[in-house]
Amino acid sequence: MLSALAGSEAAGWVGTGADPMPAWNKGQIIGQKPPLKPREVWGIRTRLEVASNLRELALFNLAIDSKLRASDLTCVKVRDLTISGAIRSRATVIQRKTGRPVQFELSEPTRVSLEKWIVARKLHSSDYLFPSRRSDRSHLSTRQYGRIVDRWLVSVGLDKRRYGTHSLRRTKISQIYKKTGNLRAVQLLLGHTKLESTVRYLGIEVDDALVMSEQVDL
Repeated sequence: MLSALAGSEAAGWVGTGADPMPAWNKGQIIGQKPPLKPREVWGIRTRLEVASNLRELALFNLAIDSKLRASDLTCVKVRDLTISGAIRSRATVIQRKTGRPVQFELSEPTRVSLEKWIVARKLHSSDYLFPSRRSDRSHLSTRQYGRIVDRWLVSVGLDKRRYGTHSLRRTKISQIYKKTGNLRAVQLLLGHTKLESTVRYLGIEVDDALVMSEQVDL
C-alpha cells in the first residue's frame, strides 16, 4: 500500500481510490524563488515606463524597494508612505505575518512613480495605494498581484513557474548581501525575528560562509 502511494505521489497524484486527486504542486517547480538580476529589473521597469503604465510601474518599484511580502504590499495605504502629502524617503509597515514593524527606503525613481500614480488615481490618505478595480474599499488581491508579476516575468523571458512574487522580495536584499555580506542588515530589512530564518531565506550554504571567512585576514 505504501509503495503504491509513494508511486502515485512521485507521478504527481495523491489520494486513493479510482479517481486520485492531482497533487497541489503538480507541474510546478518547488523551492526557493530566485531573485531578479539587475538587467531583468531594468527590463521590466523600462517596459512599464514605455507603456506609461503608472499603476504597475509604481507597484513594481515599491515591491523592489520595500521587500514586502505580497500580503503586506497589496494592502499598503497612501498614508503609510506619505507625510503632509509628500512621499516619504523612508516608511514603516506592520507585517501581517509577524505583527512586527519593518522599515524600508524609497528611492527617488520609486517616489516619483508613486506620486504620479497617486495624483493620476486621485487617491486620498486613507485609500489603499493599489485599490481593487472592483471596489475602492478593497485592495489589490494577492492572487491578482501574482498574475501581474507573471506578466512582468514573461515580458523579460523568465519562466513564471520558476520565479514569483518572492523573487521581487528577494531581489534587492540579494544584491545587498552580495555586496556587503551583512546578514544582520538583511535580517532587519526583511523583518525576520531570527537570523536563522534570514540564512534559510537567502539560501546561504557552507561554501558561501567559507568564501566570506577566507576574505577576512586576522
